[in-house]
Amino acid sequence: MDYIFFLANASLTLRVIEFLSFTNKFSVASMTVIHRIDGWIVKVNFEKPLDPSQDGDFRAFMAELGIVYEPEIRLQMVFWSLETGQSPIEVMRRYQVAVVSHGLPNKNDIEAFRKQFTKGLGYCPETLA
Repeated sequence: MDYIFFLANASLTLRVIEFLSFTNKFSVASMTVIHRIDGWIVKVNFEKPLDPSQDGDFRAFMAELGIVYEPEIRLQMVFWSLETGQSPIEVMRRYQVAVVSHGLPNKNDIEAFRKQFTKGLGYCPETLA
């Protein structure tokens, strides 16, 4: 089952990654992180379906950080393209989105994106805080 959430900033996205990395009860198959001007979209796929208790725990944790997100058709195509093995670079060019990370949760991808984006702007937008 896929879980897709909208988060307001990079710090919240990093908290999700830390939670998934340090919690042994969730086995993540992949995580996709997309940056948009107004926030972050995080899609988490688990290796196997979560039992009702795990599902409730994960949804409760995510509800504290963001909101459930229903992606429009363009983002559905982005997720599908990535899942079928297309490179993030191809997907970014085709759909004009910023795929920050795809694969196993990796906080270094988020931090590098934040640093590079901020360096280019000369200031730190609220979504990158």
